[in-house]
Amino acid sequence: MTRPCLALIPGEPGGVGPELCVRIAQRAQPARLVALADPDTLLAAAHALGLPLRLCPPDHDAAPGELALEPVLQAAPVEFGRADPANAPAVVTALERGGRGCLDGVYDGLVTGPVHKASVNRGGIAYTGTTELLATQAGVPVVMMLANPSLRVAVATTHLPLRAVADAITDAGLETTLRVVHRALREQFGIAAPRISVLGLNPHAGEDGLLGDEELRIIGPVVARLRAEGMRLDGPLPADTAFLPRKLEGVDAVLAMYHDQGLPVLKHAGFEQAVNLTLGLPYPRVAVDHGTALELAGRGSADASSLQHAIDLCARLGANRRAAREAHA
Repeated sequence: MTRPCLALIPGEPGGVGPELCVRIAQRAQPARLVALADPDTLLAAAHALGLPLRLCPPDHDAAPGELALEPVLQAAPVEFGRADPANAPAVVTALERGGRGCLDGVYDGLVTGPVHKASVNRGGIAYTGTTELLATQAGVPVVMMLANPSLRVAVATTHLPLRAVADAITDAGLETTLRVVHRALREQFGIAAPRISVLGLNPHAGEDGLLGDEELRIIGPVVARLRAEGMRLDGPLPADTAFLPRKLEGVDAVLAMYHDQGLPVLKHAGFEQAVNLTLGLPYPRVAVDHGTALELAGRGSADASSLQHAIDLCARLGANRRAAREAHA
């Protein structure tokens, strides 16, 4: 079977994304990569790093020092260290083209760099995150999961103000989230009977309703119902002890109720190796687990480890997807 082909989106042009793409282009990769970006920005990043870069047509199998390119032109020249709202349409267009290419079978997966949300919105485009953008494009419910070699953490809600989180935890929504996570662990990661720890929303998982009743009204009943169907679910568990090493033994993933309940733990456990997955899409999407780092852009000191881990994981998942499609052809 030929190597999978992945769409590679640098993200914010003024951030570290372009130079990270230049760095990974210097070595052999487990997949054919096609960057969707402005050629001048990639060449400027290569110049800033003092590294060679030859841009090639999209169907080219690039060697080290080369990068296949599907051009997405920016409105304004790049200035590393500054997020220019004028380039917001190019950022979003690259993401949409990459997602569409995956839906159409042109690409086997999507790898994305960091996007500057505020700059995109200042550019006149309503944007809460790439996870939400790709879910809308594909028309499917999705779940955000962060993973490193030792831990996988999914979230029931993504980019919401904290005061909006409790209202977003619903019976139907939580059931859908758990089904998406369970299916992805089985189909994408090959875990036959995944075990998932489900966190409570409130301190001490509500302490029998004393500190909040979402566990009694929503989380507990959903967990019990899906457990009766055969899913291996633990919870609702107090978040302050659920990540103890002995509690994580045999656990394949943790479902947190909100962003900052679970993700700081994962990032502490291995930030440089962490990646961001969008579960539920009909193709694998893996992103870096860091921001645009505007203060580092163009200086040559940004670490490409997260992008490399994202490519490695997406290549494995993309190969699985291609094999499954060819088996059913």
